[in-house]
Amino acid sequence: MNIGSNQMNPITEDDIANYLANTPDFFLRHAELLASVQMTSPHGNRAVSLQERQAEMLREKIKVLEFRVMEMIRNGSDNMIIADRLQRWARQMLLVRSGQALPASISAEIRSQFMVPQVAIKVWDVDAQYRDEPFAQGVSDDARTFATSLTQPYCGVNSGFEAVGWLEDPSMAMSLAMIPLREGPATGVAPAFGMLVLASPDPQRFSSGMGTDFLERIAELASAALSRLRRG
Repeated sequence: MNIGSNQMNPITEDDIANYLANTPDFFLRHAELLASVQMTSPHGNRAVSLQERQAEMLREKIKVLEFRVMEMIRNGSDNMIIADRLQRWARQMLLVRSGQALPASISAEIRSQFMVPQVAIKVWDVDAQYRDEPFAQGVSDDARTFATSLTQPYCGVNSGFEAVGWLEDPSMAMSLAMIPLREGPATGVAPAFGMLVLASPDPQRFSSGMGTDFLERIAELASAALSRLRRG
């Protein structure tokens, strides 16, 4: 006779856990067990009751939730600050009446409002009255093709791009954001008619993994303002 086949399977911890999970009134019938169960506190070697351990776990969860709420509040405040600066920058563009002064004004306001050390703008296919302006000069066909090829802003290290030469001090451009200017959405496929270059001596200021939503909003606003410089 096979004795092992007649032995009952031992009760496992999973069996106990499943029983308690499916018998919610167990501790109502055996309330004295809650006071007698002792556990080790994670904040020391002292023994605590099951109720006290549950209270500690609840306090820890509350701390995590409070941290998340504070993070949401901070992010909300940061977004409000950025939105306010974006509004002031857009307002200044609308106040510029001179087409010749517009690119320089856009660059100066970006440096001021968003604390970007270096900013440059080039626009091509401009109206005849703007062809001799500095912002319409010094752009090769390769640079124009590159700008059109960007379906979203480029953020990353300076890899010897031609557009770096548009900056006042190319040697201090350790990281870049190159933003195509085009009609319609910034992420569209319309040919670019210009490019905005932001540069920083901080290699991490414009990193390859950063979000570009904010830069796309800048591109769309700048493109709309600069469109009046284009050939009719």
